[in-house]
Amino acid sequence: MSTPSSAPDDLPYADGDFYAFEQLLTPKEQDRLAEVRDFLAREVRPIAVDYWNRGEFPMDLIPKLGDIDLVSPVRRQGYSNLLAGLIHAEVTRADASIATFLGVHDGLFTGSIEALASQEQKDAWLPDIYAMRKIGAFGLTEPLGGSDVAGGTRTTARRDGDSWVLSGAKRWIGNATFSDWVVIYARDLADNQVKGFLVDSGLQGYSATAIENKISLRTVQNADITLDNVVVPAFYKLDHANSFRDVNKVLKVTRLGVAWQAVGQQLAAFDVARRYAVERHQFGRPLASFQLVQDQLVKILGNAVSSMGMMVRLSQLEDAGQAKDEQSALAKAFTTARMRDSVALGRSILGGNGIVTDFEMAKIFADAEAIYSYEGTAEINTLVAGRAITGISAIT
Repeated sequence: MSTPSSAPDDLPYADGDFYAFEQLLTPKEQDRLAEVRDFLAREVRPIAVDYWNRGEFPMDLIPKLGDIDLVSPVRRQGYSNLLAGLIHAEVTRADASIATFLGVHDGLFTGSIEALASQEQKDAWLPDIYAMRKIGAFGLTEPLGGSDVAGGTRTTARRDGDSWVLSGAKRWIGNATFSDWVVIYARDLADNQVKGFLVDSGLQGYSATAIENKISLRTVQNADITLDNVVVPAFYKLDHANSFRDVNKVLKVTRLGVAWQAVGQQLAAFDVARRYAVERHQFGRPLASFQLVQDQLVKILGNAVSSMGMMVRLSQLEDAGQAKDEQSALAKAFTTARMRDSVALGRSILGGNGIVTDFEMAKIFADAEAIYSYEGTAEINTLVAGRAITGISAIT
């Protein structure tokens, strides 16, 4: 039995913003959030399940994303980190795969250029990046290096006259099967420091192969990248990317973005589960009339609201220039743990229909696993926060 196409969405709190956090935005920012929501309702959510099932990316969506101008809302457009976070949550709420595509192109790739390129490099590259005429990827994770890549980057860079020669491999690189550019982080053989490079995907020796058989974020085109003596002109070495400490300037902000994704994924679970519980009838009554179902819905809402509250405050600290790495780490660990609980509760409410993507919840449930893992595992982020409160590092 399929669910009806509508549910009473005019009820108080139907949008999940139980404590009216969005009222903290300026009127202009509230209008911008409404504009993005309308776009997502028209262009993203209706196609999300189909592309996820097929494991394909909707390439014709990219110009539309460029037109709505979502790239670099804080640095370039002057909006608050709170609005940027809420928009990222809303994109995730519509489809975690499209949110991840944007997180890679905007947060990781564009963020690397904005934070670590020279002004001359920014002037040359950013206009096309902002307009999404050039799509980017971010190459840090390696086949044998994930959480330990900071001290164990195996991809190497060697200076050769007016060029650099890159050799090695990267794994799990989102967008890389179709990106125009990718920022590659590699260890300089001369000083053993990690440096960043803008690499054209058309260069000789560069190849990207799609990773198949994923159960999460199937729309995202993750790839294995091979760099076989790829020659990169010296101008394409990011001027201010000279150590892993520099890379961390990018990761601190993007980790905050992934925590916002965890909020959006919980709101997606709440949307689908609430609608299903109100519309679906068992024993002659709506599922929502049963106490245990209301208990599960309220737990999802509580998880989402507590996560949102943490993220609102962290975004305010980021706006004030006071946010710290350990605060982003705690947020990522906490919100993704709550997300896992929320999507499991949502899947339970849908019963058997919760394991088929026709009802959306199965996709939401599966995509949560990727969000839980990337941008630092829960374990590593927990230890970063633990080091901050004890003064003792448990990371070996």
